Amino acid sequence: MSQETQIILSRDVEAAIVPTGEPVTLKQGEEAQITQELGGAFTVIVNGNMFRIQGKHADALGREVEEVRIQAAVAGEKATAEEVEAQVWEQMKTCYDPEIPVNIVDLGLIYDCVVTPIEEGNEFNVLVKMTLTAPGCGMGPVIQQDVQNKVMCIEDVAQADVELVWEPQWSQDMMTEAARLQLGLM
Repeated sequence: MSQETQIILSRDVEAAIVPTGEPVTLKQGEEAQITQELGGAFTVIVNGNMFRIQGKHADALGREVEEVRIQAAVAGEKATAEEVEAQVWEQMKTCYDPEIPVNIVDLGLIYDCVVTPIEEGNEFNVLVKMTLTAPGCGMGPVIQQDVQNKVMCIEDVAQADVELVWEPQWSQDMMTEAARLQLGLM
């Protein structure tokens, strides 16, 4: 959901400058305008600059922190690789570029998702290959970490590796029709 809400930060909070991704601390008492609240993360403007705040710091914005563990299979049953992969794709749909109100899956940034069972248990390793809309995007590591964190919320996932790749180069043609329509590109 995209919105513009003015709030006062209730405590010091870690943030990342958009678009460089440089970590900073926003100070308690500063006025922030929430411009995007999607996928559990927040894009805010403070003193004319844009920042991204992770959902684990939602309390500083007067919002509830959501701690979520997701099961890929029905409780008590062993998940299949297909069930885990479906859940991974759903989780990745909750990841957003802080400047674009469309999830990274619909933007066409996810190139591959491989789910491999671990032989000595009921868990899986996940490898995701993704790209960015621009190779120089400083938010790349932030988005990459967001994907890894969301995938690791799946109970059956033991390890998640998210690799940034640059081939093929991303283009607007990789976006879903719905994403292009949402961004007014059709």
